[in-house]
Amino acid sequence: MRIYLDNAATTPLDKEVFDAMTPYLLDHYGNPSSHHEQGRRARHAIEECRNTIAGLLNALPEEIIFTSGGTEADNTAILSAVHAAGIGHVITTRFEHHAVLHTLRDLQTKGLIKISFIDNDAHGNLDLQHLEQLLASNTRSLVSVMHANNEIGNLNDIEYIGQLCERYDALFHTDTVQTVGHYRHDLQKLKVHFLAASAHKFHGPKGVGFLYCRKGTPLIQLIHGGGQEKKLRAGTENIHGIVGLTTALQIAYAEIDEHQAYIQQLKDHFIKRLLNEVPEVSFNGNSAHADKSLYTVLNVGLPALEYSSLLRCLDEQGISVSGGSACSTGSSSHVLQAINTSAHKDNVRFSFSKFNTIAEIDSVITILSNIYQTLAA
Repeated sequence: MRIYLDNAATTPLDKEVFDAMTPYLLDHYGNPSSHHEQGRRARHAIEECRNTIAGLLNALPEEIIFTSGGTEADNTAILSAVHAAGIGHVITTRFEHHAVLHTLRDLQTKGLIKISFIDNDAHGNLDLQHLEQLLASNTRSLVSVMHANNEIGNLNDIEYIGQLCERYDALFHTDTVQTVGHYRHDLQKLKVHFLAASAHKFHGPKGVGFLYCRKGTPLIQLIHGGGQEKKLRAGTENIHGIVGLTTALQIAYAEIDEHQAYIQQLKDHFIKRLLNEVPEVSFNGNSAHADKSLYTVLNVGLPALEYSSLLRCLDEQGISVSGGSACSTGSSSHVLQAINTSAHKDNVRFSFSKFNTIAEIDSVITILSNIYQTLAA
């Protein structure tokens, strides 16, 4: 039986979420834009979900726009800031997801924006004094900083960043794809204009997410067609996906403290055994610091194998992990490049969920230990 430790890429669907989705696949299949009873039932389900998500995040229902996931939400936020709000300068980090960085570079290539990067240290910590200098010395800006990095797990202080943005009248976009469903977000207190989330990162279905857009913030229509999502996002709504997203978020919020404690215990146990039983272990970014990183992510530098890729070797042993973002498979990690990780190590991201067990962690350590014992023999 395989051991799955790639939960930062995607999480397994919760059975309770699947059960909630099934009626909207088999029975309640009406088009929400239709004016008959089946259409009205579908429309009611969507609006109930919107109200529920808004309640969990302390937002207004009209501030929640359903999307196909985090990438679409990020793109919509950035393009809205540039094309609808007239922003010509964007401040970001070298660690953002490609949904952000590639969008910004495309806009820069077209001559629509200038990009400034916030300085960082060798662990990936952001220099927030430098951020303030950038805000003070440029025209009105968009700041795009993720809450937590999907590769090295670093948590950024988006509460303080939001306060800086408010002080300098900047728009603030944060990619919270790795943290919605794992941390609580109060959008009345957090000074953010745009926030992106994706269901499959917290045991919901793939292909659905949402963009939070603070009321009064300009927003453009990225996908043109019908008048869905208040004419902001055309296309027949993914009803079963929206129901799954909402159910997954409800479950996550109901169990958030319990799951955080449990998963942190798994991660701490893994770190302890790695240090004791595997040679020359190092940890990338802040991923081994409980108070500075996602409790779900650990990025480990391990001795490179001469005869094979460590990732391939682990896969052959039945362990599913990754070397970084699943969206960057086959290319070197821009995140690890930004912190100058050792070229003489194999860097592996282990990421955990509520469905993992101590027994699985122990099995992985045993396999890693055997790999390096064989190498040393």
